[in-house]
Amino acid sequence: MIRFDEKNKVFLLNTEHTSYGIALTDDRYVCHLYYGSRLEETDLRYLLREDEGPFTPSSNKRETGSFLDSAPMEYPESGMGDYRESALRIRSAAGYRASELVYEGYEIMAGKPRLEGLPATWGADSACSTLKIYCRDQLLGMKVTLLYSVFQDSDALTRSAIIENEGKEPFYIEKALSACLDMDDRGFEVMGLFGSWARERRIQRIPLGYGRQNIASFRGESSHQEHPFLALVTPETTQDTGEVYAMNFVYSGNFIAQAEKSQFDSVRMTMGIHPEGFTWKLEPGESFTAPEVVMVYSSEGLGKMTRTFHDLYRNHLIRSPWLHRKRPILINNWEATYFDFDEKKLLEIAEDASELGIEMLVMDDGWFGKRSNDDSSLGDWRVNEEKIRGGLNSLVENVKKLGMKFGIWIEPEMISPDSELYRQHPDWALQVPGRDITQSRAQYVLDLSREEVADGVYEMIAEVLHSADISYVKWDMNRQLATMGSYAWPADRQGELYHRYMLGVYRMQERLLADFPDLLLENCSGGGARFDAGMLYYSPQIWCSDDTDAVERLSIQEGTALIYPVSAMGAHVSVCPNHTVGRVTPFVTRGHVALSGTFGYELDITKLTDEEKAIVKAQTAEYHRYNDLIREGDYYRMESYTENKDRDSWMIVSKEKDRALVFCVQVLSGANRKSRFLRLKGLDPDRRYVADGREYQGSTLMRAGLRIPAESGDFKSRLIEIRQV
Repeated sequence: MIRFDEKNKVFLLNTEHTSYGIALTDDRYVCHLYYGSRLEETDLRYLLREDEGPFTPSSNKRETGSFLDSAPMEYPESGMGDYRESALRIRSAAGYRASELVYEGYEIMAGKPRLEGLPATWGADSACSTLKIYCRDQLLGMKVTLLYSVFQDSDALTRSAIIENEGKEPFYIEKALSACLDMDDRGFEVMGLFGSWARERRIQRIPLGYGRQNIASFRGESSHQEHPFLALVTPETTQDTGEVYAMNFVYSGNFIAQAEKSQFDSVRMTMGIHPEGFTWKLEPGESFTAPEVVMVYSSEGLGKMTRTFHDLYRNHLIRSPWLHRKRPILINNWEATYFDFDEKKLLEIAEDASELGIEMLVMDDGWFGKRSNDDSSLGDWRVNEEKIRGGLNSLVENVKKLGMKFGIWIEPEMISPDSELYRQHPDWALQVPGRDITQSRAQYVLDLSREEVADGVYEMIAEVLHSADISYVKWDMNRQLATMGSYAWPADRQGELYHRYMLGVYRMQERLLADFPDLLLENCSGGGARFDAGMLYYSPQIWCSDDTDAVERLSIQEGTALIYPVSAMGAHVSVCPNHTVGRVTPFVTRGHVALSGTFGYELDITKLTDEEKAIVKAQTAEYHRYNDLIREGDYYRMESYTENKDRDSWMIVSKEKDRALVFCVQVLSGANRKSRFLRLKGLDPDRRYVADGREYQGSTLMRAGLRIPAESGDFKSRLIEIRQV
């Protein structure tokens, strides 16, 4: 999978369908050669254009700056003459900002090393291999290890970097990105995911012009607004055709993803921790590890890219024992009651839910401290027995008697100014001395960079979880970070706080899963503000958005499924008029849209009509019939409501291609319409299938299409099962 051509000084990293090439110049610069469809030969040095001006420094030292400003570098630096976006910027103890890495050696190893304290993909020695390229700046005493891993069963490549101080003085890392890709422009367009609260991950695609276009967050989270994903696509790219170069960050905090078109019509694509507010002091003997970037190249359009990400994350990122298990259908009381509930109301919901096939009751916000609204008590993780009379264990046991599991909501990262914990430990909140702490949702942020803070909060929550048979935890985080200051760190380490905070969150979640190994953990951040690959390492599912309207969810879930498996998308059926947008959609349509996710309910089931309860019973039966296929199958997109503003369709095809499920949503009806023919995807063209009671050849369904009747009325949906004869 990884070869080194000693004669040509070329590394070639091959997956089944792709190749990534790296070359070493005579001056020991590490340069990028090629990324694309698979190559077999390593005689690729000609791609460096070394026989063209300005030539390499060993041939033309007087134009070293010109060389550095145009060469395709694997890990470019600041301060020596490359004026494009750098991946690394170092400030020495004397205050100078210049570094120059030269190649020192390499290692090819079976398997994949862990990234200490960070989420990352993983694989057995037989499943993947890793290239380590060692570089050094002699003056700084700095060693940088560039890590590249490829997988036996995936066309993905992962990258990160480890920076070590082997010198005698500290230096400061002011930027440490994780990946850089230099290549010639091919008229690329930039694709990213954008939005806001309740409208996350909307797809945007625009031409790449000269200069820099970036997607970024320095909110302390991967964010509602911009997503740690960037793709460069050729203009003709569709779901099925064209070239795609994609990066996705396995990290949940501040990030930057950038594409830059240079004066020479080359393109530099970078991704890593955002340098805004970031400085890391590296003492002699210490190291810093940059989080992982996943890179995917597809020559078969966006659909192939999507399925590559999905399979990689299912096979090499998500670790939960729930990954390949049918997850219980849950009902969450939030939109049913908000803060106004007690144990009697919860049991009423559970009783009705259990009769309709729902398998878990989740108690949301409001069960602890004196919390009757969102103005108080975060941090006071003790059950409010005025609400939950008899205590948590009594409630849980009564729910279990109904044949249901029990889950609970927590928000461990925040603290209310009006809380016993804050009155006891005001220094535990992130704050800048002398300044008011910025509130959001009447919350401060706990300083999880401090182990005593993280441990203190974790132990309170663990005590609650040990007190009853709790099967599921929804971990929420409802605000962004601000007034970044910590009493724990000296002045020259305050720039480490954003990253240390994120490492603290990861430590807490790692500890939670170690102490409760069978727990089903669902991450959430005010909806979808931390729906990222970093969180998937800890939880097999993430709440997709607080907007549960079925029509809004079409665009949200399309953008999310562009990268992440549908089994990771927290999706629920909620009441109408919808609490976010006020829209009324058919109960059946709400169920079909939520079925392409984890599936559950977010409503007061005791207030449903008999007709609606019958639909719930049918929907829970559908979930059990189709979930194995939806969870494990391949995702194909046929139509996009985001693009056409009229209808949406997608399908899931089993790995064996013997079964498929087609989802069609008619968003808006129209006058005098005829039926349409929907061309399916992913089937075996030579097999015969049954759909809607009729037999077809696979090639017929994919080339001529399946007839979808026109329907009267907005927001109508159909679910069509395809089975091999």
